Amino acid sequence: MTSLQPATTDITVLKHLTALRLDVNIWSARKKLTPADFGSLDLPPEKLASLGSKKVCNPEDLRIFATLKSRAVTLLDRHGVRFLGGWAIPETATQTVIDALATIAADFRTEKDLFLARYDEAIRQWVANNPGWEPLIAGSLVDVDTVRARLGFAWQMFKIVPPRKSGKADVGGPLLDAVTGLGATLFGEVAKVADEAWHKTFAGKREVSAKALSPLRGLRHKLSGLSFVEPRVTPMVDLLDAALLRVPDKGPITGADLVMLQGLVCLLRDPLAVVEHGQKIIDGQSPEDALRSLLALPSSGPALNIGSPDDDAADDDAAPFACPADMSTPQFDSLGLW
Repeated sequence: MTSLQPATTDITVLKHLTALRLDVNIWSARKKLTPADFGSLDLPPEKLASLGSKKVCNPEDLRIFATLKSRAVTLLDRHGVRFLGGWAIPETATQTVIDALATIAADFRTEKDLFLARYDEAIRQWVANNPGWEPLIAGSLVDVDTVRARLGFAWQMFKIVPPRKSGKADVGGPLLDAVTGLGATLFGEVAKVADEAWHKTFAGKREVSAKALSPLRGLRHKLSGLSFVEPRVTPMVDLLDAALLRVPDKGPITGADLVMLQGLVCLLRDPLAVVEHGQKIIDGQSPEDALRSLLALPSSGPALNIGSPDDDAADDDAAPFACPADMSTPQFDSLGLW
C-alpha cells in the first residue's frame, strides 16, 4: 500500500499569506588571522591549512543579540511556515507578528545602545583578560561607528503575486514549486517540533508536568492559522483539540493520559503518518477514535482499564509508550486502555 503524500498547495493560497523576511545583523567580533599575527613562525601554506580567526571582543558581550534573534525566529516559526528564504505568515496573524517583532526590535535597540556606550571599556577588559596577546587584539580593532553599522534588526513584509506568463517562458515556475510544497514544509516543521518534544519531555517518562503540553499547544496554534495550506491540517487541529481536552491543565500527567499524549507526539513526528491519519478523519473517523488508534503499549506492559477501582495503581504501573519506527501503519491496540 502506497503511503499518502501531502497534497500540493494551490497558488491561490498566496492571497491569504504575507511573506516576511527577517534581517538581523550581528557583529561577529572576529577578524581573520594573518601570517603577520605569528611573526617569524613557520606556517603551512594556505592550500594546506587556513589560519582561522581571532576574537577581538568578549563573545558574552554580544550573546544578547543572538538571543533576541532567536526570539524572533521562534515567533515566526510559531505563526508561519518557512517560504522563499523567509516565512509565509497567515494574514490573520500579521498584526500579532508585527507587534511582537516591534517589541523585539525595541529590545535590540536598547541593548545595542548599552553595548556601544561601553564598547571602549569592553575592549579594554578583553585585552586585560588576555595578557600577552595585546598586539594580536589591538591590530584588529574597529571603531565604534563600524560596530554600530554591523548591529541591526529589521524585517520586510510583502505580498506575492504570481507573474503573468511571458511568451513561452514559465517565469512563475519556481514560485509555483515553492507554493505547492508548503504542505510538506509545514508537516516537516511540525515533525521537527514534535521530535524535540519527544526527546526532551516524553520519551521513557511515566509522569510529566502540565508544562509538557506547551509544544502541543504551540503546534495547535500554528496549524490552526495555516489550515488553508493543506486539507489534512484541520483534522490535525481537531485531533490536538481532542487530546488537550482529555488532560488536566494543572498537576502531573500520568497513566492513560500520558500514554495518549506520547502516542500523539509520536504521530506528529512522522509527516506521512500525519497525512494518513488526517485523511482518515476527513473520511469520517472521529478525532477521539483516531486517538484510540494511536495507542501502542509494550507487550510486557499491563493493560489499563479506565473507570476501574484500580485506575490509580494501574496508571502508576503503566509502561512508557514505545514510539514505533512507522506510525503510518494503523496496527496499534489500546490493550484495554480505552
